[in-house]
Amino acid sequence: MNSTEVGTKLVAWFNEGKFEEIYSNLYSPDILSVEASGEQREYKGMAAIQAKNEWWEATYETHSMVGTGPYPHGDDLFAVRYQIDVTEKASGNRFPMDEVGVYKVADGKIVEERFFYGE
Repeated sequence: MNSTEVGTKLVAWFNEGKFEEIYSNLYSPDILSVEASGEQREYKGMAAIQAKNEWWEATYETHSMVGTGPYPHGDDLFAVRYQIDVTEKASGNRFPMDEVGVYKVADGKIVEERFFYGE
């Protein structure tokens, strides 16, 4: 699959809440995930991604999530915009999140993702 095909599947499955399909079918086992901020910014491999997702679930209550795109860039890159409505469990503060994920594809799999946060 090229980057547009991978991105199209990622957005469709994201919007359907099919996260396991995304990780098991689209991600390389050696994925590198880079966050824009935080105590830990880089996560390498699927076990690290799973731990990051477990932290997210423990920290936030997600009310809604919408992904739009993909926005392709050549044969190996695409971006997706995410709009997420969450409540931080510890504080009870509810707020919207707006972020962009930029993905690199090699051999039909996502090998790197980088997240950029909006206001």
